[in-house]
Amino acid sequence: MANARRTQRTPSSSPRRRAAIIGAGMAGMACARTLLRAGHAVTVFEKSRGFGGRMATRATPFGGFDHGAQYFTVRDARFARALAVTSARVQPWQANTVRVLDPLGRVVEALSADDSRLVPVPGMSALAREWAQALADVRLEARVTQLERDRLNPSHWQVVAEGPGAVPPVEAGFDTVVLAIPAPQAQALLRASGVAADWVAALDAVSMAPCWTLMLAYPEVVGGARLGPQWDAALSAHHRVAWLTREGSKPGRGDVERWTVQASAAWSREHLEDDEARVLAKMLRAFAEITGIRAEPPHAQVHRWRHARTDRPLGVSHLWDARLGLGLCGDWCIGQRVEDAFCSGLALALDAA
Repeated sequence: MANARRTQRTPSSSPRRRAAIIGAGMAGMACARTLLRAGHAVTVFEKSRGFGGRMATRATPFGGFDHGAQYFTVRDARFARALAVTSARVQPWQANTVRVLDPLGRVVEALSADDSRLVPVPGMSALAREWAQALADVRLEARVTQLERDRLNPSHWQVVAEGPGAVPPVEAGFDTVVLAIPAPQAQALLRASGVAADWVAALDAVSMAPCWTLMLAYPEVVGGARLGPQWDAALSAHHRVAWLTREGSKPGRGDVERWTVQASAAWSREHLEDDEARVLAKMLRAFAEITGIRAEPPHAQVHRWRHARTDRPLGVSHLWDARLGLGLCGDWCIGQRVEDAFCSGLALALDAA
């Protein structure tokens, strides 16, 4: 696991280098924007249709759902500085949050509401989407399947991708490739590409938990009206559900009554391969038990995150091999917070610049 010592450069004194960033979540965007400012030409490959990774917002006719990360906090001064100069709207979320004892939804403890929980407006994905605006070359719906040495210049990389956004399907001439994706996906891509065998082995140490997420909308309930409990968010001890949020309690989210419900890691792992209809029925039942809301929701859907939360991080901020021009970053390197993803992507970019 070679880690190059950082060398100070300025854009004017460095040749224009090309970097491929795989993943448009917080780590990828932090890395991409830093390399761009250092004078690199940056191309981003993202397998989904939008930015943010697990800082995702699901758009529906009834309003958005933050079905991944629910909020973030700021402890690192570098993250604070980045937020201070962004044009994205980031506001505190002062939710009435409780801890509930299930299966009857009894409140055990009211948790303090303060300004430390922050959310972008109008959805969690807004921050990554705003940072992506400076990037001239972004390939959405382009899933990278292989990393290869450039056949015309073996000191460079070529990236093989598939999907509607993979045009062309093979792109060559990259000095640097950064994998800003969950550890299991990075490990699989490295293994399939036959590179960095020591990193492939090291990533066995990382453990990430899955999460099923339920999204519910009651469009007949609008204008500040509420269904069920008076609290806005809850930590739950229910064997199926770990977290519930009333979406409208967040700033700028609209006034249709909507709920996001996230399953526990243990239950999600046990039911990871269940079909969506079965998961939906079971999570709806748990939601009703906790909240007392038994009305049939006109809109109900689930989403499966295979790699939602870091249980055991790698223990270093990132991996970077200057000889190969290859790097790995993500929240899973050091923790599970949004800020961890930012710090990991930034640290790698500073090494690679």
